[in-house]
Amino acid sequence: MKLLFISRAYPPVTGGIENQNYELSVWLPKFAEVTTLANPYGKKFLPLFLPYVILRLLFTLHRYDVVLFGDGVLSIVGFIGKFFFPRKIFASVIHGLDLTWRNDFYQKWWVEHFIPTLDGIIAVSEETKKLALGKHISEAKITVIPNGINPETLQTNDTREDLEKFLGKDLKDISVLLTAGRLAKRKGVEWFIRNVLPSLPASVLYVVSGTGIEEENIKRAIIETHTEEKIQMLGQVSDKERNLLLNTADIFVQPNIHVDGDMEGFGIAVIEASVCGRPVIASNIEGLKDALTTGENGILVASENSVGFREAIQTFLSDDALRIAFGKKARIYTENHYHWNKIAPLYIHTLESLRKK
Repeated sequence: MKLLFISRAYPPVTGGIENQNYELSVWLPKFAEVTTLANPYGKKFLPLFLPYVILRLLFTLHRYDVVLFGDGVLSIVGFIGKFFFPRKIFASVIHGLDLTWRNDFYQKWWVEHFIPTLDGIIAVSEETKKLALGKHISEAKITVIPNGINPETLQTNDTREDLEKFLGKDLKDISVLLTAGRLAKRKGVEWFIRNVLPSLPASVLYVVSGTGIEEENIKRAIIETHTEEKIQMLGQVSDKERNLLLNTADIFVQPNIHVDGDMEGFGIAVIEASVCGRPVIASNIEGLKDALTTGENGILVASENSVGFREAIQTFLSDDALRIAFGKKARIYTENHYHWNKIAPLYIHTLESLRKK
């Protein structure tokens, strides 16, 4: 099978879709003949990238059996390509935001027309599939394949001393909680600061890395809850610094909350943490339910259940042996279920099946 993979969201721009698309471009060629066409310049270049892709398809599509898009925004390319090449196979990875973005024009044309005309849809979670079905997209077209993980790019030998140096703090007798990723409202960081952090012991340090539109609300919550001594905001960190945090924090927390028009399509951050041996405590909501299995690679707590989060955190903080053992178990489980060497072949099998229909 000759596959053309097209990504409009690609490194060095950072983000969950960008990272996932990059890994697809690395791992799919290990199992099929793949050409990648990517936009590494971000959203500002999209108005130029889309017509470029369409023109290139018109002249080169005869070389490929299947075209796979990295997200639903590119489904307009599949819609046009299908008009000129009705026998070609067009498929797309679909993330939560591909279906929930609150824009009337996008919902009318992309969600109601362009995405449903694709031959195949690879939803990143059962929750994303459920959402797609609610948008009247044919179930026969949908296959659920979770996001993958590449442990080799995440696992390090960083030590507690390295973490102390990075944070500029003496961490003796201090337990470090970590949240990492884009600071969107759905991530629940402000909620956690207001409803959970004040009730945790003074020996807890909550480290938050990442930037986003919620920064000001988070800073306001810190001041209003008088938790300045219990939290450290890092802003944007490098991949190396992110890996240091993932390999040295005591517990990773992702306290997502429900937000209309937004959702966690999968929850790549939680499996990045678990594959680094961190116990993960996250909300039992949306795509996080696909990423974590309670008791195996994390603990799922009802969203906005402050008592549940506090008790789960304190269970691990009160028993170092349990915390370390659970982290090791989580690492093995995540490697066995989400390593890209297992996920990439699922993509190839799905696309081959579409081609043979």
